[in-house]
Amino acid sequence: MLQWLLFRRRPLVPVIRLHGLISARGGSLNSETYAPLVKRAFRAARKCRHVVLDIDCPGGSPVQSHLVATLIRRHADKAGVKVLAVIQDVGASGGYWLACAGDEIVATPMSIVGSIGVLGRSFGVVSLIERLGIEARTHTAGVNKVRLDPFKPERVEDVEFAKKMLDEVHDRFKDWVRTRRGDRLVGDEATIFDGSWFAGTRARELGLLDGFGDLDEVVRRVGGDRAVARVFRPRRRGFLGRLPRSALYAVLEAIDEQHGRVTTVVDWYRSR
Repeated sequence: MLQWLLFRRRPLVPVIRLHGLISARGGSLNSETYAPLVKRAFRAARKCRHVVLDIDCPGGSPVQSHLVATLIRRHADKAGVKVLAVIQDVGASGGYWLACAGDEIVATPMSIVGSIGVLGRSFGVVSLIERLGIEARTHTAGVNKVRLDPFKPERVEDVEFAKKMLDEVHDRFKDWVRTRRGDRLVGDEATIFDGSWFAGTRARELGLLDGFGDLDEVVRRVGGDRAVARVFRPRRRGFLGRLPRSALYAVLEAIDEQHGRVTTVVDWYRSR
């Protein structure tokens, strides 16, 4: 009991865990899943005035990347809280989009960083279905209702249409990076924005990173040598996760809202 009380008194630094693929699918890294977590994390930053983003993400949906990053910035600007992004193994594509929500970005020299580009994939099975004697039948109202149909030969105008859309999203991505990184970007933009990913050392040279570090180091830097991370992440989907919210959970939630430092039991229970 005494050890628990001593642990409780250690400074707590809010850390939002952004791991995995960014997707609109329920429970994934998206704005719906993370909105309550972001809100609680910034509420918990009232004393330390910092929130740390723990990023290990290869990318995913550009829409959800934008929504989550914008959500973080909205709370940060409203609360006047500094955001520090820590890239673990990967902060690429949408993962780097999220990292740019930070006022400062650090990673390891070996982390994969960047990939500031947009990807669109398709496939074609025209020759296959011809060999199998299959006829594809698609009926539409609107000549371009079915673009890049995998069962029909690729049309030049469809490729141009898709490329234009990809370029529009890419321009948004580039504008976001320019806005957040500003004059910290170094070198030729053609290199920075060509979709390549870089090791942390090269990313630092290009201004995509502010320095090197890890999560524990950043937590101690902003919270002091005795600081520990208070991690905000989606609840695990186990047996307890499928149960309705219990009376105990509701009580712990109320305690957490009224007393930001009573967190050890709350976080343990949420993580189950």
